[in-house]
Amino acid sequence: MHIYPENHDIKDTYKILTAAVTPRPIGWVSSVNAAGERNLAPFSFFNVVGYDPPHVIFSPISPNGKKKDTLANILETGEFVVNLVTEELAEKMNKTSAPLPSGMDEFEFAGLTPEDSVIVKAPRVKESPIQFECEMVHHYSFVDRQNGSTVIFGRVKLIHVADEIMLPDFKINTELYKTIGKMEGGMYCRTRDQFFISREFDPKEWLKD
Repeated sequence: MHIYPENHDIKDTYKILTAAVTPRPIGWVSSVNAAGERNLAPFSFFNVVGYDPPHVIFSPISPNGKKKDTLANILETGEFVVNLVTEELAEKMNKTSAPLPSGMDEFEFAGLTPEDSVIVKAPRVKESPIQFECEMVHHYSFVDRQNGSTVIFGRVKLIHVADEIMLPDFKINTELYKTIGKMEGGMYCRTRDQFFISREFDPKEWLKD
């Protein structure tokens, strides 16, 4: 089957993409506007891109051309925090995706604790074991038929890691740090089931034939 996105409803394309590209990491983005009003929302079109220097990327949509609070806040202030989501935070993370009226505080709505950041004005989610304080370095908007997207690039200026999940040599205890991933629709996955593949191979053994 061949699918040309321009020949299909955007909902059809969305369903295919979000089922095909799985699991997707979740960026739980907190921000504030110039007046100091807090916002918190999850994004599964999110990832880390590079580490020297470290950057993250995520893509909020603008339904019918209207910017949601996260995008409006970041374009206004140039700052945000990415909070990482673990199993025990899944329900509260999901609650912050509710379409609340602009200006209503998702921290209060979901029963979460805002914690002051060190560099940026946006608060962190205290309950999240890893948080990235970020400064926007670039954004690019594109729109076709209805729900245009804006890609936000943020430089990670400060990383917070809970002491209890930190191991020597800057490694994370993944037995304690149990993140979740986004699947299609309302489905999520756990990251408990892991397997190891060694990178210790010598291509010269193959090339000599």
